Amino acid sequence: MATIESGIDIRRAADRFHTKIDWLDSKHSFSFSYHQDPANTHHGLLLVNNDDIVAPGTGFDTHPHRDMEIVTWVLEGSLVHQDSEGHSGVIYPGLAQRMSAGTGILHSEKNDSWRIDPDATQHTDPVRFIQMWVFPDEPGIKPGYEQLEIAPAELSGQFATVATGMPKYADEAAIRIKNEYAALRAARLSPGESVVLPEAPFLHLFVARGSVDLEGAGALAEGDAVRFTATGGQRVTAAEPAEVLVWEMHAGVQFG
Repeated sequence: MATIESGIDIRRAADRFHTKIDWLDSKHSFSFSYHQDPANTHHGLLLVNNDDIVAPGTGFDTHPHRDMEIVTWVLEGSLVHQDSEGHSGVIYPGLAQRMSAGTGILHSEKNDSWRIDPDATQHTDPVRFIQMWVFPDEPGIKPGYEQLEIAPAELSGQFATVATGMPKYADEAAIRIKNEYAALRAARLSPGESVVLPEAPFLHLFVARGSVDLEGAGALAEGDAVRFTATGGQRVTAAEPAEVLVWEMHAGVQFG
């Protein structure tokens, strides 16, 4: 087995690819759509980490996916999912969703956010969510869907496993993805609280909210990401109320 050279690669929020149209403000950590950089296609098994804000009453019309495990984590508002396999659901903060595209699936995602107002007659709030794609263990699986609510106490001041196919997290409350080498973990931190990163061949840390201090590397702001290779064990400490998402990956992919 080839040796993986260890390293830490900090990617700042302002350096992400950016798609801005009338109903969508989307920031991409990796090459996506017409934003293409051959040197920035993935990290480990993670192909997409999109930070999306969708305007009220709008969203992604029906579109196809294939051979991808797609995990959606809402930060603010709510999002309606419908797909060609007959699945539908409303995703809100703390509820994780997984869609296995497999042999092919069509789906739509629309803003379902309302202000807390019993007299509201229209969508009034944007929805912000992080959508992440990882490669499945094998192509051509049956399409599928799953959603699960993660209790706030499980996320508070510690890592909760949000999505995984790894046997070591099999007993934890999480949605299942079709990859036995990857796990998504999330934590909500109050100022001064910290979590310790796992050790793995590939890690991807994303600061979804607030700001944190990464041991040995310094301050990270909202939208910043760090790609770790053959390392881990660093402490992440909140400088203000923060939410972090970490992909732990024990395999990688090679294109070509």
